[in-house]
Amino acid sequence: MEKEKWLLEITPKNNLFDLNLKEVWEYKDLLFLFVKRDVITLYKQTILGPLWYLIQPLFTSIIFTLVFNNVAGIQTGGIPPFLFNLAGITTWNYFKDCLTQTADTFKKNEQIFGKVYFPRIIMPMSVVVSNLLKFGIQIFIFIIFYFYFLFAGYDVAPSKYVFLFPVLVLFMGMLGLGLGMIISSMVTKYRDLTFLVTFGIQLLMYISLVVLPLSLFQEKGFEWAVRYNPMAYIIETGRFMLLNEGSVSLFGIVYTVIITLVTLIVGVLIFNKTEKSFIDTI
Repeated sequence: MEKEKWLLEITPKNNLFDLNLKEVWEYKDLLFLFVKRDVITLYKQTILGPLWYLIQPLFTSIIFTLVFNNVAGIQTGGIPPFLFNLAGITTWNYFKDCLTQTADTFKKNEQIFGKVYFPRIIMPMSVVVSNLLKFGIQIFIFIIFYFYFLFAGYDVAPSKYVFLFPVLVLFMGMLGLGLGMIISSMVTKYRDLTFLVTFGIQLLMYISLVVLPLSLFQEKGFEWAVRYNPMAYIIETGRFMLLNEGSVSLFGIVYTVIITLVTLIVGVLIFNKTEKSFIDTI
């Protein structure tokens, strides 16, 4: 009997390096549908809705300004402490959201993954893209406060390299995506890793120069605590671009680029391997 020919045959990937980017591109419409879903359902049936995008960074910046700058007396150069903190928190929030939401990919979407076929990597990619909207709103609020302090007579000005800030955002998203995919693959076997990530991301914030300037770490002799943290270089470079405050390290930039690309590649490969059998272990 002649073997029946199928129009499309779905089989597990046998090659670890078979990323099939062409197939991901063919499902680009699904990617945007997931982005739309994430944006609409996040604050559905809430009273304030998208205003939560603004409330979180503003209130966090106010609390950090009161505690770290007014009570602890930490100096921020010539930059208003609130604006200094808002720049760091806004930048950090994008990375944090990409990492934490991507880290739960398999567990959160096991029902969809078990019923419908599509390139699984589209799901974490949609998280990174949808968080760009939230990040854009928060940057807009930062710009409003920036002009407020400018017209109030404060000496604030962006760096001449501010046009490279979108490149910095791209690397933040890539780093969050890579780490998130690595963690999501491990969560399929070790569920309690989710709680460790939630706890760890809070600790990581304090050694990523979000509210503490690099000069303070150097003063106290704790520069080693941030030296090998790529997010510390991203936050410090971002603040330099937006406020012309702080420093930019050539070593930090090269190191961050290398770590980001390696993390992303490793994350994609591990994710690609895990998606073959995760449904049996989730």
